[in-house]
Amino acid sequence: MAGDEVKVVKRGGQEVPFNSLKIRDAIFKALSAVRNPDKELALILSKDVAASVKKSRKEKIHVEAIQDIVERILIKHNLPDAAKAYIIYRHKREQLRNAKQLFGSDELKLSVNAMKVLSARYLLKDESGKIIETPSQMLRRVARVVDTDKKFEDDFYRMMAERDFIPNTPTLMNAGTKLGQMSACFVLPVEDSLESIFEAVKTMALIQQSGGGTGFSFSKLRPRGDAVKSTRGAASGPVSFMRIFNETTEVIKQGGKRRGASMGILDVSHPDILDFISCKTKEGFLSNFNISAAVSDRFMHAVEKGYDFDFINPRTKEKVSSGKARDIFDLIAAMAWRTGEPGIIFIDRINRHNPVPELGKIESTNPCGEQPLLPYESCNLGSVNLSNFAVSREINWVKLKKTVRLAVRFLDNVIDANKYVLPEIRKMTKASRKIGLGVMGFAEMLIKLGIPYDSEEGLNVAGRVMAFIQKEARKASEEIGAEKGSFPAFRKSRLADEHKAMRNATVTTIAPTGTISIIADCTSGIEPLFAVAFVRNVLEGAKLVEINSEFENIAREKGFYSDDLIKKITETGSVQHLKEVPDDVKKIFRTALDISPEWHVKMQAAFQKHVDNAVSKTVNLPNDSSVDDVKKAYLLAYKSGCKGITVYRYGSRKEQVLYSGAALTKDIGEEQQVTAQSEFSGGCPTGYCNY
Repeated sequence: MAGDEVKVVKRGGQEVPFNSLKIRDAIFKALSAVRNPDKELALILSKDVAASVKKSRKEKIHVEAIQDIVERILIKHNLPDAAKAYIIYRHKREQLRNAKQLFGSDELKLSVNAMKVLSARYLLKDESGKIIETPSQMLRRVARVVDTDKKFEDDFYRMMAERDFIPNTPTLMNAGTKLGQMSACFVLPVEDSLESIFEAVKTMALIQQSGGGTGFSFSKLRPRGDAVKSTRGAASGPVSFMRIFNETTEVIKQGGKRRGASMGILDVSHPDILDFISCKTKEGFLSNFNISAAVSDRFMHAVEKGYDFDFINPRTKEKVSSGKARDIFDLIAAMAWRTGEPGIIFIDRINRHNPVPELGKIESTNPCGEQPLLPYESCNLGSVNLSNFAVSREINWVKLKKTVRLAVRFLDNVIDANKYVLPEIRKMTKASRKIGLGVMGFAEMLIKLGIPYDSEEGLNVAGRVMAFIQKEARKASEEIGAEKGSFPAFRKSRLADEHKAMRNATVTTIAPTGTISIIADCTSGIEPLFAVAFVRNVLEGAKLVEINSEFENIAREKGFYSDDLIKKITETGSVQHLKEVPDDVKKIFRTALDISPEWHVKMQAAFQKHVDNAVSKTVNLPNDSSVDDVKKAYLLAYKSGCKGITVYRYGSRKEQVLYSGAALTKDIGEEQQVTAQSEFSGGCPTGYCNY
């Protein structure tokens, strides 16, 4: 009986044919771990293992028995170090299996962290809190509900199961449930009255209960100290009312599936803008809000020229006072340097790209700034995992085209399958039918292509890939529009001049993918790697070392992999200071803090050129950056065509979900490790901006 005819009994009881190639690969990894990446030797040893299996004359053999044989063969060939590495590998695999067992069935071969996130947040539970579905059943549930055409369920399921595309969190959580609310992004109006303010608070609570994020412009509220005619008192101002929204979120999130989040925006011409800019000086204040200043072209012109800028009372529309635009700009930059906020949105640019201006003016965005919306509009998002489309230093354009077109149909179907918390939201959402198809895993795509993130070639790939996605997404929307009808406001839109039909007013958005990129096992959005190797807190008191799989493969292939090297990398997350790593490898494994702020902004701008909505991207700054560095990033973002910008100087907040003192100070002599919490996937290390 040939070795390959033997049946291997796996740990779960399944039987599969013996495969000597898997043995070869496992032995090669063990050899690589001790800096002996000899493929020929691995092949010879795997043949020796196959011969031993054959010699046993067994029709079935357990996988553990085969691994015992591998250990004996390595020792027999006088390779004790490789045998030790293989034993350690077996032990680590056993730990992973034991960890996964805590979370139930794993037919999709997910990471431990993905299983933890799914079990905690996504998988359906009964009234006692017991999980009642597997990850595969979750995806099947979603595919079935979203397939309003009754002919794409299997395609939708396969696309998600292979992690080529994953929709936003509320779709995964709520499809087919009583809540049934599947959109991620909402903007609600706040008018200058108590009735409007508290109506917005109530609607926000309903949305956040279902996992959605909310955005508000507080620019219409009268300033602090202004007259209140009905009571003959004085107004308390926008910041005070934001506290009510914040505390409501605090209460709602106690029973929700994930932390609620909102975007709070104030126009730079509002008399309370200085209070707003400085409101997060005390850490923890308005902790459920991201805040951004809405700056106009006129303001940016005044900053560049050194002009004064007027503050206007929104109630009376009269000038209250004026000040140097540069002073306001400098304060925004100083507070962002100190606290990570406020961000900036370029509100005039956003409205110039408003596809349906007749429906209204855009005043706010969702919590992370990537989705500008009209009052009462909602939008559902989803992301293509670009890591899956780079093979052998080539991009699989055929597969990418097919996935983009299917994803557009998926997202459009969500609009009709959705349950809306208010009739006003249903009306506005269906009037424009906005969807936001984005990407994740871009950093891995560049690595697989052998291209540095911070390079002109990297920007070129970003432009080519996003232009392709934009083109194919619009084609798909046009075809669906011809098939099912265009969005109701199409004839009044700016798209009517170029297209005969269009199902969706917008088709593309770049979001910070957060937990869905953990499920997909890739980097968040268009962010670079945050660490090549780091320690993840995944279980009660348990930590796991995570190594970028592409780095591990290259290190083993080139013969410089070792456990000592991985330990060194976890001290800072970076490989730039390590002499063991070749220079050509260092170039393609530069982390967020290795990359200069200029390249972060350039990458955001490269994507924005081919995105209907906006791009969420954190410009990561090292701890020793200056306020001037922040100002330069803001000005470059404005000149480069970005619709907004968020910066974060590492360590500017005490509470983070990513920690690395050594990476901060560059003092790599300290015994420290990069440590990430279970739900951190890249971007802003506070967790607030990576909603």
